[in-house]
Amino acid sequence: MAPFLTDDTLRMLLAEHEPPCLSLYVPTHRRRPENQQDPIRYRNLLKVLEESLLSRYPAAVAGTLLGPFRTLASDTGFWNHTWDGLAVLGATGVFQVIKLQRPVSELAVVANSFHVKPLLRMLQSADRYQVLSVNRRQIRLFEGNRDGLSEVDLAPGVPRTITDALGAELTEPHQTVASYGGTAQGTSMRHGHGSKKDEADIDEARFFRAVDRAILEHYSRPSGMPLLLAALTEYHTPFRLVSHNPFLMGMGIEVDPGSLTTDQLRARAWTIVEPDFRARLRALVERFEDARSKGRGADDLAQVTLAAAASRVESLLVETDRRIPGRLNPASGALTLSPLEDPQVDDLLDDLAELVLSRGGQVVVVPAADMPTASGVAAIFRF
Repeated sequence: MAPFLTDDTLRMLLAEHEPPCLSLYVPTHRRRPENQQDPIRYRNLLKVLEESLLSRYPAAVAGTLLGPFRTLASDTGFWNHTWDGLAVLGATGVFQVIKLQRPVSELAVVANSFHVKPLLRMLQSADRYQVLSVNRRQIRLFEGNRDGLSEVDLAPGVPRTITDALGAELTEPHQTVASYGGTAQGTSMRHGHGSKKDEADIDEARFFRAVDRAILEHYSRPSGMPLLLAALTEYHTPFRLVSHNPFLMGMGIEVDPGSLTTDQLRARAWTIVEPDFRARLRALVERFEDARSKGRGADDLAQVTLAAAASRVESLLVETDRRIPGRLNPASGALTLSPLEDPQVDDLLDDLAELVLSRGGQVVVVPAADMPTASGVAAIFRF
């Protein structure tokens, strides 16, 4: 299982797998009583998968592939701790359960490859960011977007507390003393070297340095997401003085993050991230418009798929929630429109995004209101 979505998980799903590949998406809820309906919706989608499988494959094959899906349906503990959406994907030798920070549309599809466009939206969208909550004793990491923010279960090797980071090297708060001979009465003279504040400041800097290094290695560098620091005002300067994280944003959230709800923290983070998101998206759209005017860009789906098969697509914008059912030949780029209910048919935009990524291109999934074309795609060509 993959508890949350990572780039490594997406790469694994994009790799070639023995068909059929089963993809199920369902919106979920974090709290009662709303979440009590989630397993019911999941079981209904499971029936759709079963019917689609049985229309093309033997019952034994369908039963084997659906086994892990059915086990999950009966896991009461799991359904009591969901997020805002759920992706469940399975094939021979593969079963991935991914909690999502955004609601997703209900979908159950059987195809030659996994349906990953909802995951692409989350990983390839320009509105993703992380929030590092810090005080002198412990840290928490959150990952979010405009719609939601969820705490990340920190990887092994990432210190959660100052004790995790410093261990036996954590200075006990005390005043060090030294003896410098005796007085006339024979009493040793003892002088303080350092203070409790000095020792605490040293430990703080070492703790912040260890946290910065671990977050950069395990999260910022692999994801490339902007990182916001959420901490009391007095911790921002000490942390930034020791930080070497190039993804750390210049602005931060100067408040005790423990005093905010998760949604309040998301709202504060988005006010900082949104201008940067808008600027990057605007620059990408302007690049597309310039490229199209020079014959190096297109919004015609057939033309774009041919270019993608020839490894000519440098950047691809795909409209969120747009679905065009059909088949795409990755070798030739030829496409065929077909009913999505066909077990061998997936979303053409999903397949196109996969193809562009596999050929080294960039994919950005864009909200409909920000999409510069009406076709659902906008491509910038390499040549």
